[in-house]
Amino acid sequence: MPTYQELLAQKAELEKQIEAARKQELADAIAKIKSLMAQYGITLADLGAKAPAKAPSTKGSKLPPKYRNPATGETWTGRGRQPKWVEQALASGKKLEDLAV
Repeated sequence: MPTYQELLAQKAELEKQIEAARKQELADAIAKIKSLMAQYGITLADLGAKAPAKAPSTKGSKLPPKYRNPATGETWTGRGRQPKWVEQALASGKKLEDLAV
């Protein structure tokens, strides 16, 4: 009976073989598909494929304000460091909900 370490080594070797076989079969399938597409003049559009959609970027986009200074009309989105007027209002006993837009 093989030892635990020997079985782990066999498992690792089998996993390597499995991955290599998967990569080879995948490459063969892709080559076959490309060959058939070229042979029949099929394009990705013919298959109904669309270009991969990019995730919408939120970088640089403005957020609507959540809080407003009733005295000056200044606003704050609620992200990042609190403006001084928010800190002062909280220190004077107001709640953040009192400043909500």
